[in-house]
Parts: sequence; C-alpha cells; structure tokens
Amino acid sequence: MSEQKVDVVKYEVRDRKAYLTLNRPDRLNAITMEMAREIKAAVDKANEDPNVHVIILQGEGKAFCSGYDLKQFAEEADYVQPPVWDPIKDYQKMKHNTDDFFSLWRSLKPTIAKVRKYAVAGGSDIALSCDLVIMEEDARIGYMPARVWGCPTTAMWVYRLGAERAKRMLLTGDTISGKQAADWGLVLEAVPKEALDNAVEKLADRMAGVPINQLVMQKLMINQAYDNMGLNSTQVIANVFDGITRHSAEGRWFQEFSEVHGFNEAVKWRDSGKWIPNGGGPIPTKEDLSD
Repeated sequence: MSEQKVDVVKYEVRDRKAYLTLNRPDRLNAITMEMAREIKAAVDKANEDPNVHVIILQGEGKAFCSGYDLKQFAEEADYVQPPVWDPIKDYQKMKHNTDDFFSLWRSLKPTIAKVRKYAVAGGSDIALSCDLVIMEEDARIGYMPARVWGCPTTAMWVYRLGAERAKRMLLTGDTISGKQAADWGLVLEAVPKEALDNAVEKLADRMAGVPINQLVMQKLMINQAYDNMGLNSTQVIANVFDGITRHSAEGRWFQEFSEVHGFNEAVKWRDSGKWIPNGGGPIPTKEDLSD
C-alpha cells in the first residue's frame, strides 16, 4: 500500500472561515520550502472561495512556528553557498519565500494568526504577515537570528513597532511574551492560553458577518498606506541583507560551529548572549560550551 502524502499546510472551511494549519508538529512546525509554497496556495484557494470571508492561520500541536528548519536550510547548498557566493540566486529563493509568507498580507480577505507557544525567527515573519495577531500571554515572539545568520525578510517589525522598539528587538535578538507584544502594539491582543481559541473565533466571526467586498476595500485602503511608506523596497533590502548574513565571516563562523557541534548547540550559543567574534574566529571547544 502506498504512503499517503501529508499536507504540510492543512486547509479547512467552516462557517465562512478558512483554517490554514501549519502541519509539522514533530518539528514545532519549522519552515520548509514546501510549507512556504503551500501557505500561498492555501491563501489563493481561500481568496477564490466565495464562501470564505476570513482566514485563520494556526499551528498544529503545541506551537505556532519555531522558524526555519535549520537542519534542512543550513545543509542545502542553495542556502549555504561556497566562498564564491551568488547573491542573486540567494535573493531569488529567499524573496520567493518572503512573497509566499506575504500572501497573507496581500490576501484580499483578512487574515488572523493564532499564536501558541512560539512565533520565533522565520515563524515571526509568518505571524507578522497576517493582518491581525492574537497570542497566548506566555507565548514568545522574536527574531533571534538578528544576532547572527539572519535578517527578517518581511521587515514587519519596523512597520508594526516603529523605529525605536524595532531596533530594541533586532539589535539584541531577544524574544518577548505575548503580553508584552500586545502592550507594545506588535500584536493585537494577548490572552490566557485557555482563552485563545475563543478570542480568535469571536474576532473572526465578527468580521465574517461583513460582506467580502467591504472587507477587501477596507484592507486594500489600509495596506496602500504601508506601500506608500516603502514596504516593498524595504523588503528588497531585507532579503539582500538576509543572504549577506549567511555568507559574512560571522555567518560562516556560525555555520562551521553548527557543523562541529550541531545546530542545537550553535543556536544555544547564539541566543545565550555569548560572544560572537567579529570577522569570524576559532570555533569554541567542547569545554567552551560548558562554561
């Protein structure tokens, strides 16, 4: 008997709402190329369905999304190129992913992200591409690869937070709780874990009672203001910088660290606040990891 393919993004429609569910729970819904493509395909499907008024994006299992699957992306030659690096090839691939995530923002119909546990690294790119984000109070959001090996390609931190708080997040790579994210205006609302489903459904049902034409026109009008502020051009430079971060001396140091000690140890070092040497340097020893 042949093995049935499991959808990386599940799709379901109920009560004028389309539910898109990131479906790699064993990897905390870590991002793959396939997932990025399926997000866009599901958004397109919802936009074409006259029975859908609102799109809800969620994660299967205990977390929304833990970011890119580093094991896959760090091991693929297209994402870690040799010293003679092809920046345009890199840009094309990462911009494709960004555009797939941003189909949630460009969707004619409103999108709501329901965030449990984590929306971190590339997972924060996906969540912040939605029109509205509701989080558990204790969930975490942030872009830790800002410390090394990444630049948030959707660039939504600055558009949601303003310059100073965006700098506070991206110059440290820290994460914040859902409660703090709501207090800062990064997300719409943060609620207790047990109240998350009801909060999302209540908001979605309220919007689902509005005619589709009205929803589309209000959303396009608001989004146009962001386009006027240079959102597209900001994303161009963010995607270029993301490629540079993975091929700078520090980025290659992080990659070599990963090859020697594994990606979990490399991420632990990066997120701990330990020294990341300017211009690369010797890879820490096992003894250094235990310090």
